[in-house]
Amino acid sequence: MKKSMKNIEIEARSFVTKKQCKNLIKKLKKEARFVDSINEETVYFSGPGKDLRLRRDDENAFIILKEGRIHDSSREEIEIKFDRVEFKNIEELFKRLGYVDAVRWFRKRIIYKWGEIKILLDDTKGYGLIIELEKLGKTGKRRKIYKDLRNKLESFGIKVTSKEEFDRKFEYYKKNWRKIIKYK
Repeated sequence: MKKSMKNIEIEARSFVTKKQCKNLIKKLKKEARFVDSINEETVYFSGPGKDLRLRRDDENAFIILKEGRIHDSSREEIEIKFDRVEFKNIEELFKRLGYVDAVRWFRKRIIYKWGEIKILLDDTKGYGLIIELEKLGKTGKRRKIYKDLRNKLESFGIKVTSKEEFDRKFEYYKKNWRKIIKYK
């Protein structure tokens, strides 16, 4: 049986300072194509071992299921786009199915395109500033693509933040997010 070569999302990411973010934006304005600046609300649901999310931005809403562990450098993803006005109904549906909103965050996202690479600059309330370089690729090429993304990130003078650091920060946020962002 031949192994499937599915498209997966491959990412290199790092926490950045305000100064680094400002310098990145200057550089990206020269070297990349600005795509959009959006505001997002994302709900992470706890459930049966899957990374299930509900996200809405200024125009659309999405149901997102990611395979694998959070903060892995590559994961399969299923994304379903739906009308933004249905966000609360979908959220209520998930809750009635037994899912609990484990984390909720609000962020301003600036999106650039640099060749085939999507560059996301996120300012997440109560969590921090993050740069993420992202590319879709086949499972058999994920190591090479990740190395290329990591090298591109380092060309900005930024090292990849370890998965362990992201996990620690996420676990802290997960336990304290309601208090951190003053959510009811």
